[in-house]
Amino acid sequence: MKKLLFVIMCVLALLIGLYPLIYAFVEHQYTFLGSKSLEVLHNVIWKSAFFSHIVFGGLALFIGWSQFSTSFRDKNIRLHRIIGSFYVIAVMIGSVSGIYMGFYANGGLISATGFICLGCIWLITTLAAVVQIKQRNILKHQQFMTFSYACTFAAVTLRLWYPLLKMATGDAEGSYIAVAWLCWVPNLFAAYFISRKTAVI
Repeated sequence: MKKLLFVIMCVLALLIGLYPLIYAFVEHQYTFLGSKSLEVLHNVIWKSAFFSHIVFGGLALFIGWSQFSTSFRDKNIRLHRIIGSFYVIAVMIGSVSGIYMGFYANGGLISATGFICLGCIWLITTLAAVVQIKQRNILKHQQFMTFSYACTFAAVTLRLWYPLLKMATGDAEGSYIAVAWLCWVPNLFAAYFISRKTAVI
């Protein structure tokens, strides 16, 4: 069962990790950008943050899952470290740009607070994981990385929760406000229980 869940997680991470590519092929009015005001869209800093967030967040999602495979890590320790370095850089850019974007979130203060909190926790847990591995505390490193990737995986759970809530309630704005928290809080609870079992698959 655990292996099946891991495979499902990997497939979803790979699919959503490629999500930024739609901006190269789909007219922006049919994407998330279509929900933003012209004032925001003309804000060069916001637009730069947006593309930084989806590109580097997508990269972190796309490569991060491999770090939790014990067999892969044990057989490819040098590659594990290289991927880990890219993951940390991607998260740092993705989280900081995400925090900035959070101030402009659809849905007002409640959703903005949710996304800003997510960005802060994403950044802090990742940096904590780096500190722990530099101190050669492998278990703590694994645990913090589990929390970090739980935040990264919010990109997937957001896209699962939102259409379900929107379909169930018929309230797009209310669903988005709820998803600003639902996309990551349950993930952290899952990470907590996983980390208690050494945080590896």
